[in-house]
Amino acid sequence: MTARSHTANRILEASRKAFNERGYAGTSVTEIATSLGMSQGNLTYHFPTKRDLAMALEDDVLMLMKHQRTSKKQGRLADDYIDHLLFGMKLTWRYRFLLRDRIHYAGEPVGQRQDSELTRDYEDLVALLERIDQEGQFLENKGIDIEVLSRSLWIVSRYWVDYLRELEGLGQVSWTDQKRGIQHHLAVLFPYLKASARKAFQAALDQRQI
Repeated sequence: MTARSHTANRILEASRKAFNERGYAGTSVTEIATSLGMSQGNLTYHFPTKRDLAMALEDDVLMLMKHQRTSKKQGRLADDYIDHLLFGMKLTWRYRFLLRDRIHYAGEPVGQRQDSELTRDYEDLVALLERIDQEGQFLENKGIDIEVLSRSLWIVSRYWVDYLRELEGLGQVSWTDQKRGIQHHLAVLFPYLKASARKAFQAALDQRQI
């Protein structure tokens, strides 16, 4: 991740919280500066525009995704799958304004960036499902289409926060709400798995703090 000053990191953290709570359009640079007890001029010295704040946070997300993808070594299937799921759900929750608000500051979805990690992250999910197939952990009578299953799981994980806001009317989303999304992801996957695989996946999840 790009090295920044302590002040710049404080500004970005305050911006992330404000964008998550009030939305990009509903947050002003003045409000962010006031929350930090600094002048607007001091803030804009580090980040000249509100768009610069959002883009810096977006760059951080993509860098975190790249680091996760390139640094993690292959382990047990259940552990690798649950780690992939939890990493994505936690990152989506921590930076939840991005999927919701990018159209306001960038004009196109984050997945359309040439350096976006979303496509690679999706490909990693497909690869994990292919590993499940190769290790014989799918039920034999399900007639599984891995591409269809991977897209379904992706949609649950990436757009769960949108569901909470639009269908349940939640103005503020807590991590407890996000954990329900994890359970829904597994509710889509588990009917396709053998009992031994479901047990291994659930044990891997239970071992992690969510």
